[in-house]
Amino acid sequence: MRVLLVEDDRVARVPLRDDIAEAGYDVDEAGSAEEALELLGKKGYDVVVTDLRMPGMDGIELLERIKAESPDTEVIVITAYGTVRTAVRAMKLGAYEYLTKPFDNEELLLLLERIRRMREVMEENVRLRRRLEERYRLEDMVGKGHKMQEVFRLIRTVASSDSTVLLQGETGTGKELAAHAIHELSPRRDGPFVKVSCAALSRELLESELFGHVRGAFTSAIKDKPGKFELADGGTIFLDEVDDIPLELQVKLLRVLQEREFERVGGTMTIRVDVRVIAATKVDLLERVRRGLFREDLYYRLNVVPIRLPPLRERKEDVPLLMEHFLRKLGAEGRIEMTPEAMKLLMDYDWPGNVRELENLVERLVVVGAGPKVGPEDLPPEIRSPAPRERGPSLEEVLRRQEELERMIRMLGSSEPRLGDASFEEIVEAKERELITEALRRTGGNKTKAAELLGMKLSTFRDKMKRLGLA
Repeated sequence: MRVLLVEDDRVARVPLRDDIAEAGYDVDEAGSAEEALELLGKKGYDVVVTDLRMPGMDGIELLERIKAESPDTEVIVITAYGTVRTAVRAMKLGAYEYLTKPFDNEELLLLLERIRRMREVMEENVRLRRRLEERYRLEDMVGKGHKMQEVFRLIRTVASSDSTVLLQGETGTGKELAAHAIHELSPRRDGPFVKVSCAALSRELLESELFGHVRGAFTSAIKDKPGKFELADGGTIFLDEVDDIPLELQVKLLRVLQEREFERVGGTMTIRVDVRVIAATKVDLLERVRRGLFREDLYYRLNVVPIRLPPLRERKEDVPLLMEHFLRKLGAEGRIEMTPEAMKLLMDYDWPGNVRELENLVERLVVVGAGPKVGPEDLPPEIRSPAPRERGPSLEEVLRRQEELERMIRMLGSSEPRLGDASFEEIVEAKERELITEALRRTGGNKTKAAELLGMKLSTFRDKMKRLGLA
């Protein structure tokens, strides 16, 4: 840390300079405020320690000049004429601390140590922020095809505004990365970026997570807790899998979008926030609206600027580029080269897990030490020999069947009329079993994808499988 000591009395200055240097600081000295300003113009200093009373320009004027020209430089003022009024004035002008002669040099060294630690923390915060910016900058969203170029154009355009954005795309297409890029390119970049995974929580927990709660709102609410909307004030909130928000909570979310205000769970005080909302979904949200599972007014509030993230199978020209990018991230650039046969397999593969699946593959190849030439034998079986998929009903057909089931339930209500030899409950179970079996067949037995296909939460899907004896 660089320190400049300003003291017109050489007898007082030299011993103090020696003690500062002995403590491990890079110290320069000046006999006047004018000389100090000359040195400040040539070098940068972290701290200036200055006497208050000096011939010519005094320490107060020097403090004002330093704060005007180098606001990050801390200033410690020393004087034998310490008064409360002078101390208050120095602190108001931005002095870090005020020492009155006579003082023990150890007092000054303790102040310098405190400043050093504070600056280390600040520098570490800057480093961490730069790492985050590097991680989430737009350049990390790799793509040379026209579909990704359109995504980049939309992100750059919308970033400068406060408009709500709806990111649409399958799992692994980079929706969170896009949300971060919008935030980092926006005027809100210095504010918080707060992510909420709407599918990971129950209705009660999600309400508390979003809006906070007051003490006593429920059994485990032992103290007041701010929600994510409060924590995101002045920044951006990212609502991932927004389609999983229950209908009852959608009303409250709509109010936040319209009025920028809400109350905590169990509270009566209205809280106002300044938040930019970015939402993401992997399902057809408009289809959810048609089926009565998502509010139409909320949909249009969220869908101000829709951005679709294309699946990797629609932009296979980016596969080689993405591989190079992931190798660079892993510090393995140039260590792996795909043979033409292996690259053909990668280009022919449909990538159901999208970009995330490709990134996992690259990491696996690096970790197991594949290369420098990677052939078909180094690739996982699902890429080497993709199993032919039986053609099943379209997604629209599966959804139509589910709608038919829901319509039947609404028409028949909770009674149990008998239709032929089967009860209503048996008909419903048979229809559910048919839908679940079909979804599992279409997805090769993948429960997560089958649940997505039917528009269910995975936990609900598993419960139904168990109840129907399909687990």
